[in-house]
Amino acid sequence: MKEQQYNLMGLQEEARAAADEILAHDDVTVISHIDADGICGEAILFQCIARAGIKVRSVFVRQLEPLTMRQVPDDDSFKVFCDLGAGQQNLLLEKGLSTEEVLIVDHHVTQPCECEYVQVNSLPHGFSKLSAAGVAYLVATEMDGDNVDLSTLAVVGNIGDMMGREDCGLVGPAREIAREGAERGFLEIRSRDLNAYGTSTRPLHLCLAYNDDPFIPGISNNTAGALRFLQRLGLPLKAAQGRWRVWEEMSAAEKRTVTSALVQQLIACGEPVDRLFSESYLFPAEYERTPLRNAQEFSTLLNACGRWAKPAVGSAICKGDRGVSYREAEHMLNNHRSVIRGLLEYILENGVRELSHLQYIHVGDRYPDTIVGIGAGMALSKLNMEKPILIMVKLPEDPDLTKVSMRTTERVVSRGTDLQTALATASAEVGGAGGGHKIAAGAYIPGEFEEVFVNRVNELLGQQHGATGPGNC
Repeated sequence: MKEQQYNLMGLQEEARAAADEILAHDDVTVISHIDADGICGEAILFQCIARAGIKVRSVFVRQLEPLTMRQVPDDDSFKVFCDLGAGQQNLLLEKGLSTEEVLIVDHHVTQPCECEYVQVNSLPHGFSKLSAAGVAYLVATEMDGDNVDLSTLAVVGNIGDMMGREDCGLVGPAREIAREGAERGFLEIRSRDLNAYGTSTRPLHLCLAYNDDPFIPGISNNTAGALRFLQRLGLPLKAAQGRWRVWEEMSAAEKRTVTSALVQQLIACGEPVDRLFSESYLFPAEYERTPLRNAQEFSTLLNACGRWAKPAVGSAICKGDRGVSYREAEHMLNNHRSVIRGLLEYILENGVRELSHLQYIHVGDRYPDTIVGIGAGMALSKLNMEKPILIMVKLPEDPDLTKVSMRTTERVVSRGTDLQTALATASAEVGGAGGGHKIAAGAYIPGEFEEVFVNRVNELLGQQHGATGPGNC
């Protein structure tokens, strides 16, 4: 406990110093990642800087690499990197950026660099479950305590980066941020809620059928089975006007009926029940039955914007646009889901190859590299969930380069699997680069080394489990 307190104090001191640094400048550029965490982090920083009367603009990049560094403006503005930068400090140095003109707000592993840039990074302080948006919020509230309204975006960013997945809810500083927002009425925390995606928008039987954490035999991946299960409970599944009801609008008694039956189903099948419930985060100011209503679905909407090269649209929504930007985002979300369904069907129809410690598939250039990771995660529930899945895709803009995405489950991670370490190590050995998290990671590698790379990742995963296997590609 003392160590946690010490680490939190250290993180807060960094946030305070970062706030002072920003306030000392009159022109700031925020350079941020394009996923939900990066978009939320950018929106938090942009708004708190603008509220302070400081000129501010934003730049979004897919990742920091030599080519994208050209998007970082060559001007006198103070550069704040959000959800990236910690692992790419050498690129900042090569760009000629000095320590006086850079601040990094991040939660990724720090790359050694001869030039020590100022950072606010949750990871060195022991907080692996606080995303960049959460760190940005700490900076924002140090700039002005009234910025607590930005807690909603911090929660969305944390949830979008899977910070609450392992523990079925946010923990540590991320949980405290949510609590601060709840105390001020900006969000609502529901404890022991149904651990499923789509509780605000999906018909309940689809919400259950599309969920695989936990995997419920007879219900998960079985739409007809989920519908029969609910019908046997005798609950009204449709509203008076004929539309399907969603979980959020069910009464407390109805919810107890459903969860009790789900518990019985899991026990009868010999499955654990500990992941049936989770903490959920709702935004009462948003319209019911919309993706903006809860943190999970809000983050998916933002991810769709980023993955279809429109992060600025997601940023506008985070800043309050519920008109043109929101309608455009809804369109992208629908298209996003359609393409992912196609990818999922392709993976299942063509099948994966299994090695001793992973399963993999190459989809060529058929699908955008920005969505293959999502497809991998969805496919995993329909394949061998005991082995991480690795998907490779060719980049049309650079056919000599291969993008790699990898996903696994919390159960596998709990046994010692660390995808981030495996991909970072294997990619570096073939002249590429990789990173991410234990449960979800990615890499870029030269296409000519695909076979070597896959076998090396398989070997590294085996070593993590204290075993090695041949598993040739």
